[in-house]
Amino acid sequence: MSKIDDTMKARATRWFAQLRDEICAALESCEDDVAGPNRSSEASAGRFAAEEWTRPSAEGAAEQGGGGVMSVMRGRVFEKVGVNLSTVYGEFSESFRAQIPGAGEDPRFWAAGISLVAHPLSPKVPIAHMNTRMIVTTRGWFGGGGDLTPVIAIDADTEDFHAALKAACDAADAEYHARFKQWCDEYFFLTHRGEARGVGGIFYDNLDSGDWEADFAFTQDVGRAFLGIYPALVRRHMDEAWTEAERQQQLAKRGRYVEFNLIHDRGTKFGLMTGGNTEAILMSLPPLAAWP
Repeated sequence: MSKIDDTMKARATRWFAQLRDEICAALESCEDDVAGPNRSSEASAGRFAAEEWTRPSAEGAAEQGGGGVMSVMRGRVFEKVGVNLSTVYGEFSESFRAQIPGAGEDPRFWAAGISLVAHPLSPKVPIAHMNTRMIVTTRGWFGGGGDLTPVIAIDADTEDFHAALKAACDAADAEYHARFKQWCDEYFFLTHRGEARGVGGIFYDNLDSGDWEADFAFTQDVGRAFLGIYPALVRRHMDEAWTEAERQQQLAKRGRYVEFNLIHDRGTKFGLMTGGNTEAILMSLPPLAAWP
């Protein structure tokens, strides 16, 4: 990747904020339009509530700081959905820098990104995750992806979700989709249970093709693909009725989601190891879950 300058960082930061705004608007529109069982609920149409946070500077440490915005909505379609932005900088701890490309030579870093996790109220509407990020050490790269975790898997939904992400991949490189789909299948796997978290999607990290513009364009296309397909899947099922048995099935699936995010998720570890906002980092956890 070519040398990363402040203009590149600013462009990426603005894009993540723009994508956040567009996703929030699309999901709030679902809240407005739901006409099924939740329409008669006492709960009003949800709206995102934004809360800013600032990363504190550690006494005696090198320059560090930044912060972000945690946006969370609770309503009649989404029991909880969060869309977070963050831009942080500083130094990796001595114990963590060996795990980050380029940080062994110089522990200073800059990172920005967007992260979304949606926990719908209805078991018929799939749980979803998406994030994209840009990280700079002595190197610079993009990472992210999106994946779907339905409680009740529906082939058409799975096919349409994968097709949307494949189109984004194919526009950048014909080899990306097969590579990133496999990476997702391997990454979002609960090794302690021997099962996949959901039906997959794509996952990529350390993306540095040598062409920053191309890598940035691909990362934007991943965000646009998610924006195009996930609200459409929500609308496809948000008016359907569900049973109490299906609700219990959903709570058990959320339990698996909790296990993955606390045991395996790289983003959780990165945020906690770099002094991020704990509430924003754990935003991905559902409001309710169950275990046998």
